[in-house]
Amino acid sequence: MIIKVCGMRNADNIKAAEEAGADWIGLIFHKDSPRFVSMYSSLAGIIPDYAPSSLSRNDKDNISKRVGVFVDDMPQTIVTMVVNFHLDMVQLHGNESRIMIENLRRTIEPDIHPGLKIIKAISISSKEDVMRYKEYEGSVDYLLFDTKCATSGGCGKHFDWSVLEAYDGNTPFLLSGGIGPEDIDNVKAFRHPMMAGIDLNSKFETEPGIKDIEKLKLFIRKIRNE
Repeated sequence: MIIKVCGMRNADNIKAAEEAGADWIGLIFHKDSPRFVSMYSSLAGIIPDYAPSSLSRNDKDNISKRVGVFVDDMPQTIVTMVVNFHLDMVQLHGNESRIMIENLRRTIEPDIHPGLKIIKAISISSKEDVMRYKEYEGSVDYLLFDTKCATSGGCGKHFDWSVLEAYDGNTPFLLSGGIGPEDIDNVKAFRHPMMAGIDLNSKFETEPGIKDIEKLKLFIRKIRNE
């Protein structure tokens, strides 16, 4: 199971989450988020020093993939962040169209970042929301099903996971939306053939952007039955 830890922006905290077993680290480039990472943050210089992108590391290196999270951003801005932050993946968390996504991929592939993965987040409160996946089938590498709320994600609440029984697509997905330490049994019990992993954020924080590493480590160990 893929464990994505999102909303991180402190280099030491990122490294600790990586050592705790996080597979993917999410960096949020949306200005309205309390976990916003600025283009001019020192993070842009710090991250590559100890955690280069997958293109420049050895397979034996235990380094998490970097996911840049964007909300209705300009493709030029996304491309700039891919380069500056050595991103392995792009997560689109707004109302991005299939055409925009296909244009973005053509811009990035193959010269800027061959093999870059694209994740499309879909906000869910009903089976009808789940069906929005059809617009993106075949254009993205992963979907992320999050709770529909007033903001662009990050409200820390669950949606009814049973509505995902309606998902019959071929794109693997991550389960998101208020997953916390108390949800270990629920996550283990959830079954869907296309579920690839989970997305963790606010329920593991001591403050916005800083994760409680001991909570995270214990959760990951239990999820993986270690």
